[in-house]
Amino acid sequence: MNHSIPEQLKQNISKVMIGNKITIELIVTALLAGGHVLLEDMPGTGKTVLAKSLAKSVSGTFGRIQFTPDLLPSDVTGLNYFDNQTSSFVFAKGPAFCHILLADEINRATPKTQSSLLECMAERQITVDGVTHPLEDPFFVIATQNPLETLGTFPLPEAQLDRFLMRISMQSLSEQEELSLMRRFVTEEPLEELTPVCDTAAIVSLRRECREIYLHPDLQAYLVSIVHATRKHPRTACGVSPRGTLAFLRAVQAAAMLAGRSYATPEDIKKVAPSVLAHRLVLLTGTESASAATDLIEDILSSTTVPTENWAER
Repeated sequence: MNHSIPEQLKQNISKVMIGNKITIELIVTALLAGGHVLLEDMPGTGKTVLAKSLAKSVSGTFGRIQFTPDLLPSDVTGLNYFDNQTSSFVFAKGPAFCHILLADEINRATPKTQSSLLECMAERQITVDGVTHPLEDPFFVIATQNPLETLGTFPLPEAQLDRFLMRISMQSLSEQEELSLMRRFVTEEPLEELTPVCDTAAIVSLRRECREIYLHPDLQAYLVSIVHATRKHPRTACGVSPRGTLAFLRAVQAAAMLAGRSYATPEDIKKVAPSVLAHRLVLLTGTESASAATDLIEDILSSTTVPTENWAER
């Protein structure tokens, strides 16, 4: 397997996205880990462009759903209809049958429609009228939402948030970066010119290899201690779930792979922890502030003793 593919994905996306180095690294990390991403930021910051750039970097099928209050579950999953020519019911696949799915403004749909993505994201399958249809492999969901505009929206419940491996935001551009962005788009449309750097089979293979990344026993204990600290913290009503622990593990392995190593380090754990853990917390204050949860994770990381070993030794 060509282990330069993750780096090629980052560079290809960077042809379109100015700045946002950390965000690009995290979204590629989530792709390698086999998880899904919730992109949460203000309109116009490049969330949809980032999702499309990743989709065009992998030669797979791309689906997009614009979530609105009148969207039905069948508009996501598909439905059975009666075919007069064959006198039988035929299943018409919905847009979720693709490799990379952009769920734009997911919090604008009703909870019933939002829940239609639960089975897709957790089990990689869709059940309609008692018949189960497997989804493409790989299947990767990038959902977007605006965290400030709440009128006419339906906040994602904890069960839905827990299906996302990461919740990440776009990074603010400096004056020089925004100037570079403007100059890049004056006469060109970089997104239209983007070409794939790998196929879906390569992503499936990389995901399989990602699970072979070595995590030293002391690092395993360090990871679990961080998770348990979220459950015992005086400011949390509910900490990270066991599913969150496994998601944390996969993200750490993927971060190590992205760094070109066959083993994980404490830096990998610290790098992905806020994005993987913060959205899984329920704070006692009842606040929906993403920054408050992220700050809490940062506090836990700074107060948890980091083990020191030769991490490559088995």
